[in-house]
Amino acid sequence: MPNIHRNPVFTHAQAGVGMIEVLVAIIILSIGLLGLAGLQTAGLKNNQSAGFRSTATMMAYGILDSMRASRIAAGEGNYNHSLGSSAPSGSSIPERDLSNWLNGLARLPEGTGAVDVDADNKVTITIQWDDSRGALAAQQFVMTTRL
Repeated sequence: MPNIHRNPVFTHAQAGVGMIEVLVAIIILSIGLLGLAGLQTAGLKNNQSAGFRSTATMMAYGILDSMRASRIAAGEGNYNHSLGSSAPSGSSIPERDLSNWLNGLARLPEGTGAVDVDADNKVTITIQWDDSRGALAAQQFVMTTRL
């Protein structure tokens, strides 16, 4: 084997390359973590919107069950209520059902509801709430069925 003499000028090693690699890895990791935080925020917003929609669905079925229990009163239009009007204050069963239903809708942000029964016993239930933290500002759930 030949004896190779090294020049002292070229014998020192390159310094700082490992630190640059660590810096690049930290930057890539931090960008990934920021993306993950953004996904988490979007997931929370969508989860809240889904919760509001589920509550609206359950509340619509609740008032519909009350109407089916009092079919005659519902057919006479005693459950009719327009969107945004105040809760009835009477003591009849339909008035108490509507009052309890509207109080339950208060669990939704700015939640309000409407019920419309036509001459053919076709029922349209509309529930509206503010979903400004979720997908859109105003959301409506509309359900149409027959008694």
